[in-house]
Amino acid sequence: MFDLHDLTRRLAIQNDSKIVLLVADGLGGLPREPGGKTELEIARTPHLDELARRGTLGLSIPVLPGITPGSGPGHLGLFGYDPLKYQIGRGVLEALGIDFDLGPNDVAVRGNFCTLDANGVITDRRAGRIGSDIGKRLCEKLDRITIPGVEVFVRPVKEYRLVIVFRGEGLGGDVDDTDPQRTGVAPLDPQPLGAGDAASKRTAEIAAQFLTQAREILAGDAPANFLTMRGIAKRPAIPTFQEVYGLKAAAIAVYPMYRGLARLVGMDVLDAGGTLDDQMRRLEAAWNDHTFFFVHFKYTDSSGEDGDFAAKVARTEEFDAAVPRVTALGPTVVIVTGDHSTPSKLRSHSWHPVPVLLAADTCRFDGSEGFGESECRRGGLGQIEAKYLMPLALAHAGRLEKFGA
Repeated sequence: MFDLHDLTRRLAIQNDSKIVLLVADGLGGLPREPGGKTELEIARTPHLDELARRGTLGLSIPVLPGITPGSGPGHLGLFGYDPLKYQIGRGVLEALGIDFDLGPNDVAVRGNFCTLDANGVITDRRAGRIGSDIGKRLCEKLDRITIPGVEVFVRPVKEYRLVIVFRGEGLGGDVDDTDPQRTGVAPLDPQPLGAGDAASKRTAEIAAQFLTQAREILAGDAPANFLTMRGIAKRPAIPTFQEVYGLKAAAIAVYPMYRGLARLVGMDVLDAGGTLDDQMRRLEAAWNDHTFFFVHFKYTDSSGEDGDFAAKVARTEEFDAAVPRVTALGPTVVIVTGDHSTPSKLRSHSWHPVPVLLAADTCRFDGSEGFGESECRRGGLGQIEAKYLMPLALAHAGRLEKFGA
């Protein structure tokens, strides 16, 4: 079967070119009313518009038409990894994102503190978005849980998010989430996926024991009086950026999950501070040390999930304001896109194709006058699967030799 990575390995050329992938998480949107403009089209984005005029636009499909991606599959596609082939559990990404050293006997779990009412029904899936200081204190309490036959590690991530790691022989990672993804119902019980192998059944039993103890420990800690589990998985084998592209790659991301994604594919994960300005400073300082840079901006996604159209417009403008600091460094190729669409109208990720901009001196300019969904729909890249953006970036950077005689 055809393997894109085998091809890029064979064709890779080393040179001094630099590639920057700027990801505005959840970039794609929808108009508030039929015939209107999206958040990206309303936003004042003079710097992105200038890039569009000297680049090529298109729309990318993160997974397949009609499939709504999570952040993991969305980013893997942007990194050139087929998200259907490489299915990575959210727990693994969160654990790697906080620099937890996952071993072969570890199962990682992404946890969300949540709020239960007196009947055990979820009233808030994120426990009122408690602060990181509260989350840390609660994790310290949960880290004292003991289960015979396994080691248990509980670590804070950010705000209401945490990581749980079960370490022991004979554990499997094919266990379903306990988060029902809605309020007004009780959390689900841990269950192995499908028929379930013996190892995953054991993990499900261990997770159930953990949750029983956690319910008692957190009973008096409303709003964070329980937790749900997501992305229960073991760390998979996956080829690195250096192996498949010949690139020395760096990630400049604030949120742990995206740092975990980058570490999973072998990027150097750099200290990114806490703001977009911090990220730009880090990019400037690291410019001479790497040949590929992944820069992640979270807040276009979170404002979309909040259903705040105006806030997403403002965050898009904030993202645009950083673009001159990137272009001033003289990258050979700049790609600007998102990992998925998060229309504020829907308050969630969606299946809509994502705007993409590729700027390089080797572009066939397509006459675009600005960066937005309508312009992208008419752009020269057309509508392509996200996993093909990396080969395009390599080609424009002169990093792929001719295929065949």
